[in-house]
Amino acid sequence: MNGRKRYLFFFCIICAVFLVSCGKTQDTGGALEDTDICPSLVYDGRMELDYAEEFAVDYYEGGYALMTVSDGSRFLVVPENMPVPEALDADIVVLQQPMDHIYLAATAVMDMFQSLDGLETIRLSGTKAENWYVEGAKAAMAQGDMLYAGKYNAPDYERILSEGCRLAIENTMIHHAPEVREKLESFGIPVLVDYSSYESHPLGRTEWVKFYGTLLGRTEEAQKTFHAQKKVLEEISGQENTGKTVAYFYITTNGAVNVRKSSDYVPKMIELAGGKYIFGNLGDDGSRSSSLNMQMEEFYAQAKDADYLIYNSTIDGELQTVDQLLGKCNFLKDFKAVKTGNVWCTSENFYQASMSLGTFISDVHQMLLYGKEASTVYIYPLA
Repeated sequence: MNGRKRYLFFFCIICAVFLVSCGKTQDTGGALEDTDICPSLVYDGRMELDYAEEFAVDYYEGGYALMTVSDGSRFLVVPENMPVPEALDADIVVLQQPMDHIYLAATAVMDMFQSLDGLETIRLSGTKAENWYVEGAKAAMAQGDMLYAGKYNAPDYERILSEGCRLAIENTMIHHAPEVREKLESFGIPVLVDYSSYESHPLGRTEWVKFYGTLLGRTEEAQKTFHAQKKVLEEISGQENTGKTVAYFYITTNGAVNVRKSSDYVPKMIELAGGKYIFGNLGDDGSRSSSLNMQMEEFYAQAKDADYLIYNSTIDGELQTVDQLLGKCNFLKDFKAVKTGNVWCTSENFYQASMSLGTFISDVHQMLLYGKEASTVYIYPLA
């Protein structure tokens, strides 16, 4: 082998190794098991996942568990009264059970902790009491068991330190405030970024309850609450698609229409429910943004013949009547769904109900089949 061929050979090898290593951090669900993280831990298998791809959990004898997130971060959960293994891989963060005094800035995770009966482990909230729809969190803050400690991008460091925070759970918005993460870690507070919003399947988001069940040592509770939502979806799946079209949107303060990209989890839930999202290939540009704004004229052209309209109440609150909706935009009076009375609205608590996505799919399925006679939880018809 001459010098040039030898150079190309080793260059290809290096590229292959690089691509494999990059793939491991971006596709956690398909990553190889971490079987050898230190000399004293004996590998005992991997958690089975149905939908989630953004995390993995590897088990070791003695109750140890390694939680890996798709950003490449790794956390070793050490059971109560068990020693921290020596000679761990340098990048692994140790979390000793029982976990407590958590600062939770990832709003969607609170419902998971509530389903695990684990709200007592969260001492600090990144959301104020009046903005919680998770009833357990609202009650805990009213009683002083949970304290407000500032938003993700402006935390109250003094309170976080004085309360003995042991872990900060952030959503991916923390990437826009890297200085916050750096400062928390400089205080010795581990930062765990929740990637449930990156899951391609709606129940992949819900399945993150298994991740947090591992953190708290409540894996049985996590399996039970996840499978309840999985069962709801299984009861619907396999039924014939209704062929009915649905537009999901809200009106912005400047008169534009905010709609979900076709690849977002809400359109996927509509499809799983037996419907068809009215925008077949909208905004699929590979970015992680879940929605986009479109001008009313464009929305009118593409959505005026939708069989159903679902108004997203997350931003400006719930509506009760079609007249309230028309007050935001009179253009909508010519829409097919308005003329036929098929206009619905989400409940305000839907965004925080991460453990009820199967229920939301069932709600849409009921709406498509029975209209206003449907029995629903997170959507309701406008009068």
